Amino acid sequence: MAPDYQAEAAVFKALGDPKRLAVLELLRSGEKCACVLLDQLELTQSGLSYHMKILVASGLVVSRQAGKWTHYRLNLDGRDRAVRLLRQLTTPEIGADCACGREDGQSNSPSR
Repeated sequence: MAPDYQAEAAVFKALGDPKRLAVLELLRSGEKCACVLLDQLELTQSGLSYHMKILVASGLVVSRQAGKWTHYRLNLDGRDRAVRLLRQLTTPEIGADCACGREDGQSNSPSR
């Protein structure tokens, strides 16, 4: 089965913005109402909504409605999935043939 690169990219998109990283840092201490996040971040309500939509879609954050406000918390299953994904994508395959055709597995390009 081929990887779902769209879903996998959503995790890295969520982690690729300083405002979203700030939200994750705030959520480390527990569930927060959107009103609390708005008070602590320099965002408009629509800006917060935009960032939270991306974080929820990535699976790193879950939300729940309570009256007119939305509450957010970290999703530990989403975190574990993200860690596994990063480890999988950055771990070399042992014994994999080099695409360049060299037997020693080193590329012809200069190292930086």
